[in-house]
Amino acid sequence: MRDVAIIGVGMIPFGRRDQDSLIDMLAYASMKALDDAHLGDKAVDAVYVANMGGGILQHQTGIASALVDRLSLLPAAADLVENGPASGASAIKNGVQAIASGYSDVVLVAGGEKMREVTGWRATDFVATLTHPESEYPYGITLPGMAGMFTRLYMEQHGLTAEALVAVAIKNQEMGALNPYAHVEMMITKEGIFDSPHSVVNNPLVADPLRLYDACPVSDGAAAVLMCPLEMARELTEKQPVVVAGFGQATDTHTLQERDDPTDLKAVRLAAQQAFDRAKLKPSDVDVAELHDAFTVLEIAESEHVGFFGKGEGSKAALAGLTRFGGKIPINVSGGLKARGHPVGATGVAQVVEITWQLRHELPKERQVKNAKVGLTVNFGGFGNNVLAFVLRRAS
Repeated sequence: MRDVAIIGVGMIPFGRRDQDSLIDMLAYASMKALDDAHLGDKAVDAVYVANMGGGILQHQTGIASALVDRLSLLPAAADLVENGPASGASAIKNGVQAIASGYSDVVLVAGGEKMREVTGWRATDFVATLTHPESEYPYGITLPGMAGMFTRLYMEQHGLTAEALVAVAIKNQEMGALNPYAHVEMMITKEGIFDSPHSVVNNPLVADPLRLYDACPVSDGAAAVLMCPLEMARELTEKQPVVVAGFGQATDTHTLQERDDPTDLKAVRLAAQQAFDRAKLKPSDVDVAELHDAFTVLEIAESEHVGFFGKGEGSKAALAGLTRFGGKIPINVSGGLKARGHPVGATGVAQVVEITWQLRHELPKERQVKNAKVGLTVNFGGFGNNVLAFVLRRAS
């Protein structure tokens, strides 16, 4: 098996992009990754495109084929990868396996979603198609609804507090305000949320006990990575290679009620464990992490399940500032899904782009984790029923 290196990354600002089609966004991000790698005349062998909703929201299929044609990468192989909100990480995993096995040398992975051209209710319903079609969806279950019930259980069983959720929201929006790619660039304060009824920050309940600023926005956006074998990387580019040191993927029951303990994110724990084992590294080796915080509770829960903290300790860590920029283990220095946004097909790719920038030491000082050498990403599909984790390291 060959070591796989990331040699080019690209992303476009997330938010509302009425002027762009889905293919436009994917092409812009892909061109940024190709330009970043300075690939020259080396051919791209395969393209994997991560997208969940093009067929539903844009009435467009054959997206991977359309992108290859738009980029003039013919006759590269092209595949669409759909795994809900974990589509991006799944597409990267496919690219890693193709290169590691020797079937491909240069692989482009692009992930994108155009979600803002429909109403918020329709976007919520679109994401709710992830739920069980017989025992959940017909009864009005949504992902925010699941997250609310999960949060209440976590509060009862593991001592999670509303103050800890607020700490995550403030932290991530503070970092998002420093990220030019972020959808939400507004900082918030604890006082603005709790103590000022006339504040511009309104924080109504979304799914009790979760409030508006506990949830990520609905976003348009795209991101892309270009990969090749490590031994080829230095021949193709002068950029610092970032190695995919390990990845993991695990599944859990489709419905939460079938789990022995609905607060146990088994797939997160197993995927992270696989990634660390393959990388021959430990959670304590990680310098910076991008965790899937579609809701603030998930950042805290995932920080425990990947091994950064013990059960019930994640909320205390958030309150103590251990997960802030400059803390023991900085989490979501990009602003995370909470502030960067969550165009579902793009998210897993965007996480890897962010960690690549961190490990190359290319970010502005207000977001660059000092001497970062190892990073972790977790991309959360469904409500924890299909999860992928990547451990990335700076090549020596």
